[in-house]
Amino acid sequence: MDIRPILFTLRRHKLTCCLLVLQIAFTCAIVCNTIFLISQRLDLMRVSSGVAEQELVYVQMAYIGSRPDEKARAAVDVAALQSIPGVKSATLANELPFDNGSDNSDVRTDLAQRMPVLKASQYFGENLAHTLGVRIVEGRDLRPEEYVDLSDAFTLLAAKQYDKLPKVALITRAMADRLWPGQSPLGKRYYVGKNISFTVVGVIASLIRPGQDRLDASVQYSSVWPLRLTLIQGSFLIRCASQDRDRVLRAAVDKLKALDPNRIVLDKGTMEQHRRDFFQNDRAMAGILVGICIALLIVTALGIVGLASFWVAQRNHSIGVRRALGATRGNILHYFQTENFLLTTMGIALGMVLAYGINLFLIVHYELPRLPAIYFPVGALLLWCLGQAAVLGPALRAAAVPPVVATRSV
Repeated sequence: MDIRPILFTLRRHKLTCCLLVLQIAFTCAIVCNTIFLISQRLDLMRVSSGVAEQELVYVQMAYIGSRPDEKARAAVDVAALQSIPGVKSATLANELPFDNGSDNSDVRTDLAQRMPVLKASQYFGENLAHTLGVRIVEGRDLRPEEYVDLSDAFTLLAAKQYDKLPKVALITRAMADRLWPGQSPLGKRYYVGKNISFTVVGVIASLIRPGQDRLDASVQYSSVWPLRLTLIQGSFLIRCASQDRDRVLRAAVDKLKALDPNRIVLDKGTMEQHRRDFFQNDRAMAGILVGICIALLIVTALGIVGLASFWVAQRNHSIGVRRALGATRGNILHYFQTENFLLTTMGIALGMVLAYGINLFLIVHYELPRLPAIYFPVGALLLWCLGQAAVLGPALRAAAVPPVVATRSV
C-alpha cells in the first residue's frame, strides 16, 4: 500500500497525531521499565534459600520471669521436640532464613587487609546444618565436641581468651568462591574482627542471608558457627516430613507449653509461610506495578479507539468516494490499520529513547540494574498488538460504510 496519502492526511492533523504519539511513547517507556521492575521483584521472590523449606517449622517463644537453668531447660526442650513422632531433627537457632534481621560480620582472609573482603551472616545452633537440611558439598559437618555455649563464648570474649573460642566453621560455596577464587577452601582460615579466626571444615551448597537489605549479590554469604544456644537466645527449629508439618507444629507448641507454662508463643509456622510473609511487600509492589501497566495500556487503547472513531466519523464522505471508485472493505480496513501502525511506530521509537533515559535515572538514583535489551522489542510488540486491536473496531465500522450512504451525506 502506498503510504503517501496516509502521511498527507496525518500532516493535516499534526496536533492530534503528536498527542497520540506522545501518549504511546510515555506508555512504552513506563511499561518497559515497569515490566522490568516486576521481573526483578519476581526473581527476588524466587531466590533459593538452600534449606529444606517444605520440611521445616519454627516456634518463637517469649519467657516470663528469670531462668537460672537456661542451658538445662534448652536441652530438655530440644529433646522433647525430637521425641515427637515424625520429627527428624530439632534445635535452637539464632536466626532463620527470611528473617528481617540477622547477625553479620566483616570477613578478611588476612589481618593486614584494611577493608574486609565481604560481610557475611552467621548462623548458630547445635546440629543446625542437618536441621536446616542444607547440602554439604565439600568437607564435613561440625562435630559435637567442637560446640561451645554462646553464653560461655561471650565470657571468653570478655576475658580475651580467644584460644578457647570455636575454631571451625561451615561456609557457603558463594562465600568460599569470593574469598579464595579457584581454590579449595578446606583448611583455609578467615578472620572476623581482629582476634577471632575460623578454619573452614565444610562447604554448604547454598544458605541465604536473612534480611531484606541483603538480597543482592551477597545473598549467599553465610556461615555456620559451632555455638550452642540457650532458651532466650534463639527460636526452635524443627524438621519433619512435609505432610506432617501441621501436626508436628501443634504438638511442638503443646509440648513446650506443658514443659514450661510461663512462656508465650510470639510466632510459629512453616518455613514456606515465613517466606510468604517475608515477601509480602514485594508481592504487593508487583501487584501495584501490574495494575499501573494495565491502566496505562487501557488508557492508551481508549485514546487510539477514540481518535480512530473520530476520524472515521470525519471521513465518511471520503470513505464513500473511495468505495464508489472501487475500494474494497479490505482496502479501507488496511488503510486505518496502516495509519495506526505508523503512529504507533513513531510513539514506540520515541518511547524507546524515553525508556532508556528513565532506566539511567533509576540506575543512578536507585542502583537498579541496566534494562536488558530484550524488553525493547517486547514492549514494541505489545504496543503494536495493542494498537492494531484498538483500531480494529473503528476500522471495521469504516469498512462497513456503504458507498451510496456516504455519497448522499455530502
